[in-house]
Amino acid sequence: MLDDAEHPPLTPELSVVIPMHNEEGSVEKLYERLRAVLEAHYPSFEIIFVDDASRDRTYQLLADIAARDPRVTVIKLKRNFGQTPALAAGFDYARGEVIVSMDGDLQHDPADLPALVEPIYAGYDLASGWRHKRIDNLVLRRIPSRVANWLMSKLSGVNLHDFGTTFKAYRRDTIKRIRLYGELHRFIPALASWNGAQIIEIPIKNINREDGQSHYGLSRTFRVLFDLVTVRFLLKYVTRPLHFFGMPGLLGLFIGLSIWVVLGCKKLLIGGDVFTVHAPWMMMGTLLILAGIQLFSTGLVAELLARTYFESQGQPIYTVEKVVRHPSAHPPASAVSVHT
Repeated sequence: MLDDAEHPPLTPELSVVIPMHNEEGSVEKLYERLRAVLEAHYPSFEIIFVDDASRDRTYQLLADIAARDPRVTVIKLKRNFGQTPALAAGFDYARGEVIVSMDGDLQHDPADLPALVEPIYAGYDLASGWRHKRIDNLVLRRIPSRVANWLMSKLSGVNLHDFGTTFKAYRRDTIKRIRLYGELHRFIPALASWNGAQIIEIPIKNINREDGQSHYGLSRTFRVLFDLVTVRFLLKYVTRPLHFFGMPGLLGLFIGLSIWVVLGCKKLLIGGDVFTVHAPWMMMGTLLILAGIQLFSTGLVAELLARTYFESQGQPIYTVEKVVRHPSAHPPASAVSVHT
């Protein structure tokens, strides 16, 4: 271990954020491999492990590592919040000028990390890993992933082949500007592009898990599709929701009123029992008018909510139980307050 590790700098050059959940078999291997790569390439760095309420010995092993290496910080969440909140916690505590995120199951090779970081120094804001040669199950993983990635690329306007991998490098101000919630971590490139980020895709290795079982299954595909609708709305209409709800509202209102005007004119000019003859049209016109008013009203309410959202301070989507650091490690100058 490097001598200067005993007194790490206040602002490290690089931060690596790793969410962990029931990964006791991978902890020591990941730390040793990652430490070797970081020490060989970067004068100063920090590793932030976020324990997402593991039920095995993951937290104990991470705490032991933090006790002997001041460059390691362990954030223990009070309950299992999920990968997106765990990443958000790590990003909030990260101090490096460049921030890297990766999984804790050894499916990301630490040797690929310098290739992801290099484009950030070259001027890019985000470098996203691309599992160019997938080795996982064809039916359960590769085909659903290919379909989901194609949809995400088309709807977000970001030309990436692999949105799903966590292995990414970010310029500090790029990732700090993004507020994560739900399961939107896989859409970070799309959210960053909304802020004008320059994005590049870097091929990385796809490795099978050495220990444990995957936390993901086919059901994740459906959650991705739901999140995709959310991201599409965020990218295109989050600052102008009335444009989303108002157009179909006005269209329904116009068609409904037109039906009533036509039927009213027919009653006045021709006479007869309009209600009996044209009852379905009258009902359709009434429903379209009501739907149009509701959609337009929803747009107005959404406008007010959007203004409130952007004018208020965001609240964290996680709760930290404790933060473990080496006794000689300096706390961040502008540490994130611990919410309990």
